[in-house]
Amino acid sequence: MATIFTKIINGEIPSYKVAETEDFFAFLDINPNSKGHTLCIPKKEVNKIFDLDEETYMGLMAFSRRVAKALEKSVDCKRIGMSVIGLEVPHVHVHLIPLQTMEDARFTSKKELQKEEFTKLAETIASNFI
Repeated sequence: MATIFTKIINGEIPSYKVAETEDFFAFLDINPNSKGHTLCIPKKEVNKIFDLDEETYMGLMAFSRRVAKALEKSVDCKRIGMSVIGLEVPHVHVHLIPLQTMEDARFTSKKELQKEEFTKLAETIASNFI
């Protein structure tokens, strides 16, 4: 059965896409720790990050780096944090989180954004993705 992320990739569930390649997809987290919180995922549905084949793993890290660089140009922050936890959805995902403080990385408080804010932010990040 397809994960929610596979359904997002396939367009069955809407998302705020910020980047896409043949093998990877990035979109804004709809329950973000901070403004710009983005998820990077392989299109290949694999549950655990260390179960990815080496080529896909390295490709995901390179893709995530490119997305992080676009985020840095798009969102005012001290740095971009990266987290791989993966308990919520059984599909590998890298969290890229714009950080002002360590609290932004803790997954304990969430930022509320309106649909228009998500849309504009996704467009801005996408325009900075090289």
